[in-house]
Amino acid sequence: MEYCRLGRSGLKVSVLSFGTWVTVGKQIDDGMSRRCILQAVERGVNFFDHAEAYAMGQAEIVSGHILKELRRESLVISSKVFWGGDGPNDRGLSRKHVFEACHAALKRLQTDYLDLYFCHRPDPDTPVEETVRAMDTLIQQGKVLYWGTSEWNAMQLAEAYAVADRLNLTPPTMEQPQYNMFQREGVEVELQPLIKLHGLGTTIWSPLAGGLLTGKYDDGIPAGSRASLEGMDWYQEELTEERRAKVRQLRAVADDLECSRAQLALAWATKHPHVSTVITGASHVNQLNENLDALAVIPKLTDEVMDRIATILNNEPS
Repeated sequence: MEYCRLGRSGLKVSVLSFGTWVTVGKQIDDGMSRRCILQAVERGVNFFDHAEAYAMGQAEIVSGHILKELRRESLVISSKVFWGGDGPNDRGLSRKHVFEACHAALKRLQTDYLDLYFCHRPDPDTPVEETVRAMDTLIQQGKVLYWGTSEWNAMQLAEAYAVADRLNLTPPTMEQPQYNMFQREGVEVELQPLIKLHGLGTTIWSPLAGGLLTGKYDDGIPAGSRASLEGMDWYQEELTEERRAKVRQLRAVADDLECSRAQLALAWATKHPHVSTVITGASHVNQLNENLDALAVIPKLTDEVMDRIATILNNEPS
């Protein structure tokens, strides 16, 4: 496994990491979760991504039972705060919810501290200063080592940096944006100034575009797939015929490189110089191993191959 500094911090994370969204505590049973997590550790993965919203906290409970058996110093464990429940103070980024969500995550994950703590979405109802102060307090208390954001735009992040600078508080270290062959604007354009100015790290999610880039939706939506799950109507709208046609064209590129389309997509995302780590999910060990084997594909992505992929995608951000 290869490792990369998380932005301008001193923390090193595996360039391919393990995410628990959809699978752990929900789509797969506890036994399979254990096998996948332990296999990920065996392969050198050190970053495990969670959120209070994943399976309504159950993902953290399942993961916590497994990770507590491992050497804590070898792990980078995260959680995210925003969607914690239905009560008036159970969601958002108020000081109250940030604190209570952090303590709840520590309990579920059975750990004394979080390496990374993300604001899962921006909160228009809470002043940014309140959230930055809350995160700084958690860091001063030793309950969080680094804090960051997820799906914040450049203007929202710039405000957080300005507040932290003005009040001498800890600024965000990382952002977790969606990034894949079909979602490029955020990482490649919007976040670039902040990455260069502040050394912002990126822990990207959905590198396979929810499975689209694996080819599983070439001919429609199979029963039991992620897109078939309740509440995934928004994702089904992204499975356009134009995108599926491009994915079918990528098969020839993958075949020439002797890899799967999933490995091609993961290697492509990992290759970007401003991507710190690529979060992958897996519902079984074979899928996990296939994803992690994508590291061997990165050296094969020559300029010629990248140009060939660019021609197929035809979506270079301006």
